Amino acid sequence: MSCWLQTKSWEEAKIAIEKSKGVAIIPVGSVEQHGLHLPVGTDTYVAMTLAEEAAGRTDAIVVPPVWFGWSPHHMVLPGTVTIRPEVLIELTYDIIKSLSEHGLKKIILINGHRIVNVVWMQICAQRAQTDLGVTIKIFDPAYMSKDIVGSLGFGPVGHAEEVETSHMMARYPDLVHLEKAVDNPIKDTPLYSVDPCYTHDTLCYVPSTLEHARHAAKVSGGCTGEPTKSDAEKGRIYHEHLVKNLVSVIQSLQ
Repeated sequence: MSCWLQTKSWEEAKIAIEKSKGVAIIPVGSVEQHGLHLPVGTDTYVAMTLAEEAAGRTDAIVVPPVWFGWSPHHMVLPGTVTIRPEVLIELTYDIIKSLSEHGLKKIILINGHRIVNVVWMQICAQRAQTDLGVTIKIFDPAYMSKDIVGSLGFGPVGHAEEVETSHMMARYPDLVHLEKAVDNPIKDTPLYSVDPCYTHDTLCYVPSTLEHARHAAKVSGGCTGEPTKSDAEKGRIYHEHLVKNLVSVIQSLQ
């Protein structure tokens, strides 16, 4: 039977909630340009596939995804939709509140939109835990794969680079057009990196300026990193690592 809440009648939902022991997963992503080779829904697809597979190995319920994220720096290219963080906080809070009233009080937010979404998700999670008495976990693939990305030979986190592209090749091969990929290697910047694996001193992340985004659009169709190095088998290993960790998080809540 499907793990997705939207596929169930209310009677089936009641049974599934009891079986889940109160654990629900909310995939959160974005709709934004992902270079010439990936779909604009990449970040949400990533969150959805992780949620679906981990739920299939447990009894967690998967809630319809929050498709949109905060993406002002990607508005330089068509297909991007950006939502104000305060709106995303309110929307996600209301989803959590609705779930909690029906017994789903242990919530995992899967963030497919890298660190851009993290701040508003943290604010939402803190408020929900304080006001609703629920437990919230934020599962972010970039933070949850630090033990494996080095051994896979992936370069630093960028945008539509070999990490995201390899993952999409493994899970949604029909949506990837690697022949269109254009590299835009990430250059070292003194005291700054967006990569959670970066071990040296760094300033905190601030979304790219429109000038920087326009440059990436011109050079590589919006990509930063080296997607031509992507590999589906590496993406499969990366995916399995994330799912294993997500299953562990779910089981710790059940």
